[in-house]
Amino acid sequence: MTKRALPPYVYRDRRGTLYFSKRIGGKLRHVKLQTQFPEGDPVPFALHQERERLLSQPVPVPEGRDIAGLVSRYQVSPRYKRLKPRTQADYDKRLDYLAEKVGHLEPRHIARRHVIEWRDAWSKKAGPHEANYRLAVFRVLMESAIDFGLLPTGGNPAKGVEAVRYEKRDRQPWPDETVRAFREAYAIGTRERLIFELLLGSGQRIGDALEMTWGAVRDGGIEVRQGKTGKLLWVPLTEHLSACLSAEPRRGLTILATRQGGPLSYRMAAQAMRKARKAIGAEGFDNHGLRYRAAVELFLAGCPDDEIAAITGQSPAMVLHYTRHVRQKVLALRAKERRG
Repeated sequence: MTKRALPPYVYRDRRGTLYFSKRIGGKLRHVKLQTQFPEGDPVPFALHQERERLLSQPVPVPEGRDIAGLVSRYQVSPRYKRLKPRTQADYDKRLDYLAEKVGHLEPRHIARRHVIEWRDAWSKKAGPHEANYRLAVFRVLMESAIDFGLLPTGGNPAKGVEAVRYEKRDRQPWPDETVRAFREAYAIGTRERLIFELLLGSGQRIGDALEMTWGAVRDGGIEVRQGKTGKLLWVPLTEHLSACLSAEPRRGLTILATRQGGPLSYRMAAQAMRKARKAIGAEGFDNHGLRYRAAVELFLAGCPDDEIAAITGQSPAMVLHYTRHVRQKVLALRAKERRG
């Protein structure tokens, strides 16, 4: 490499490429600079800025051996591809965050104390649930680092780090008065009403509702492939849902679509429902509470658990979980009748 009046630690190789070079921990590190300019031209101010930035922070580790490179390798690995599409989407949000915040670090330089500090910081800023999810994804990522030879066997710094303990909010199904208030506030033909009836009528998650297509509506029902379980279900249309679908123009392939015909994004749907819930004073009931409500309606209609599962696609244990509050009340009233 040649010097040629360049700023300190900046060199140009024989091909004319500019590098930042500095000895770190006894090893000479070379980093290709983003700022490049022809030899003989004045040194641009951007080069000085980039050099100062590199001097004030650790020099990145070789490409592919840092966390950002590890994330990329993990996302094409068999371990990742075995995940359900919905789980992949959830993982991707946390992997993108990790790549952005700690992507420049090398796995072998991360200690258990670092993971604990991050967990606590995440909990304070994003909440305990999100902190625990990031911790779980990071633990899986570090296991992959072992597989790729970036960490020694048994060297996962996140293994054994406890999740943040907190009192989870007991999600409740939407009550009758809240369901009535929503239908009164949002008439058939509005986006909010369509989302509402799709969630309540089908008993599915919002991610699955966003994937529902017009071509899947047939024989008085709708076919849906659950993203989380991979189950293919045929769900009969309720009266309210059927009325909404009849009034909805077909703008695109998906039932929930933008005015231009493209698929409605999760963010747009969630934002619309968040505003709608706030407008009717139902902030305490989220979108997933409509899935609870669907299971409860079926239970109160006299459906046994296997029939409820046929609609919701849930396991017997989850059917019990989703209907536990109303089930307890119904059973208690039956017991009272027997007791006299």
